[in-house]
Amino acid sequence: MPDWDGLLREKLVGLSLAAGERREVMAELAGHLEETFEELRQQGLTQEAATERALSEVKDWRSLRRKIQNARRKEDVMTDRVKQVWLPGFLTLFLSVVLLMVNEIIGIKLGINPLIVSAHGSGLKAPVAVIYVPWLVSLLLIGAIGAYLAGRAGASQRATLLSIMFPVLPHSVFLAIWIPVSLILGEHISHNTMPSALLMGLVGWVVLPGAALLAGGLPVQLLRSRRAASA
Repeated sequence: MPDWDGLLREKLVGLSLAAGERREVMAELAGHLEETFEELRQQGLTQEAATERALSEVKDWRSLRRKIQNARRKEDVMTDRVKQVWLPGFLTLFLSVVLLMVNEIIGIKLGINPLIVSAHGSGLKAPVAVIYVPWLVSLLLIGAIGAYLAGRAGASQRATLLSIMFPVLPHSVFLAIWIPVSLILGEHISHNTMPSALLMGLVGWVVLPGAALLAGGLPVQLLRSRRAASA
C-alpha cells in the first residue's frame, strides 16, 4: 500500500497551513488518492502503475498548493468576520430592540412617558422626536458588550466600531437614502416629508443612540488596546 502521507508531503512541500488544517487537508487528499488507486488496481494495474496514475491526476501540484492555501485563507477571513463583526453586531442589535420594547411596555404600565422633543415646521403638526431616556442609558451597556465581544475575537478598531454602532445602522441607511430622495423629489411625493421631521428622526434614532453606544463601547475598546500594548 502506498504511503500517501509521505507522497503528499513531498508533492506539497511548503504548504503553509496550521497543523490541524494541514492534517485535515492531507487526510482528504489521501482518501481521494486511495479511492483512485483501488479503482485502478481493480482494472488490473500494478501497484506502481496505479500509484503513478493516481498521482498524475493532479497536473500541477504547485497550483494545487496555492489553491488550497487561498481557499483556507478565505475561510479564515470569513470565520473571523463572523466572529468579529456579525455575531457582536447582531447581538447588540437584538439587545437594543428587545430593551426598547421592554422600555415601552414598562413605561406604559408605570406611566413613565418618554421625552418628547418637537421642532417647528410647516403644516398642521410640528414634527417630534420620541426619546426613551432609559433605553438610551441601556445602550451604554450594549455598546460595551459589542466592543468587548469584538475585541475578544481579535477585531480591528474599524470592525470593533462597526460592532458598537450596529444597532443604529438600519436607521442610518434608511435616512441616508430617504433624506436626499425627499429633498430632490419632495414635490412629486404624495406624502411629502418635512425636512425638519427627517432631522428629528436622524437625531432621535441615529445621533443620540449612536452617541450612547459610543460612550459605552469606546472606553472598553480603549482599555483593551492599552492592555494589548502593555502585554
